[in-house]
Amino acid sequence: MDIHELEAFIALADTLHFARASAQVHLSPSALSRLLARVEEELGAPLLERDTRQVSLTDEGKAFLAFARETVHRMDDLKLRLGEKDDRLRGIIRIYASVTACYSILPPFVEALAREHPDLRLSVETGDPAGAAETIREGRAELALDAIPPNGYRDLECHSVRKTPLVFVSAREGAFGHLPLVEEPLEQRSPAMNPARESEPKALVEALQGVPLILPRTGLSRERFDRWARANAVKPMLSAETAGNEAVLALARLGLGVGLVPRLVLENSPFADGLVLYQAGPDFGDYDIGFVQKPATSGTDSARRMRTAIAEIIRYTYR
Repeated sequence: MDIHELEAFIALADTLHFARASAQVHLSPSALSRLLARVEEELGAPLLERDTRQVSLTDEGKAFLAFARETVHRMDDLKLRLGEKDDRLRGIIRIYASVTACYSILPPFVEALAREHPDLRLSVETGDPAGAAETIREGRAELALDAIPPNGYRDLECHSVRKTPLVFVSAREGAFGHLPLVEEPLEQRSPAMNPARESEPKALVEALQGVPLILPRTGLSRERFDRWARANAVKPMLSAETAGNEAVLALARLGLGVGLVPRLVLENSPFADGLVLYQAGPDFGDYDIGFVQKPATSGTDSARRMRTAIAEIIRYTYR
């Protein structure tokens, strides 16, 4: 088994589509199928389940995928480090972040990293913040931008860098653009909560009863909404569940209902024009955005040095 076979399997596991994966690794679909058969025979276990409708990973395939990712990453990292005898940090830092975080939170860190450690390379994967912690645990990334839970994570190191309130949004000219709730002007960037102007909890419950809602499928925003709904005996009427905050805004702008998002996402969104903001109130709390990584005390010596350097850059960049 060689690196090329591992890279081909990763492409196949990521796309779950033989034609697309074969194009990525410059093989024909039939050649990719034969490669997979050789790997499965060598391992003595099936890695994919295939039927007429879909391709999916087996449990053995998921375990092998984690091994393949780590091996390919270590090889890439080793190529950058070989032959260098000084103490400068070299290698690849894999970062996981939402699209919004890539242009609203990440740039100062990237600039500081390039200035302090010019021999480090970045590899960025974008996705739903709800999956950020798992990308670190699975070894898919060394650093991730996440919505940090109130008590952090027991197994991960957290660095809070920005707090923003959760707000409800809807198309201003749509059916839900004039709910009896306190509005927030978007021009006032991330205003502090004003207790005198907060939406009354009872008013929020009454206003959202029977209103179609657009919510993230998982993550901190969804957890807080579900907790609020249970506490107030609200039976939500969902018009859509999404895999990220940007999708919530897009559907709200189409007038499909009222969405719940961190205000920061709205401030940086092309969909902001034409939306009305309603205060969610203190029951929903702030959305605490920050970096997560494995503890700086764990891993190899080079991994510990890297994590310590990253933590230092985050501290002085966002202080």
